[in-house]
Amino acid sequence: MEWVSLFVAGLFEVVGVVGMNRIKRDNDVKAYLLFGIGIVFSFLCLSFAMRSLPMGTAYAIWTGIGTAGGALVGMLFFGESHDWRRILCIGMVLVAAVGLKLIS
Repeated sequence: MEWVSLFVAGLFEVVGVVGMNRIKRDNDVKAYLLFGIGIVFSFLCLSFAMRSLPMGTAYAIWTGIGTAGGALVGMLFFGESHDWRRILCIGMVLVAAVGLKLIS
């Protein structure tokens, strides 16, 4: 259950990042709500996961999911670069997160 919670925490981190991007673009109440909800639920799920997972592993995977997810959302929905080198680096982040899961 802690791994599911960690994965959900990473997804909510992406929601928070999208909210942050919307604050930059729109600067309205909905953007602030999206940011706040994403960050609060992300930290709640991360803290639940860290009850049984080592802090270093949980934090690395959480940031990896957030980093890769934020970059993918940026490419898919906000017109950011689709450069193959960028995609390669995102893939390496995901491989590192999976590697941490396998050795934990």
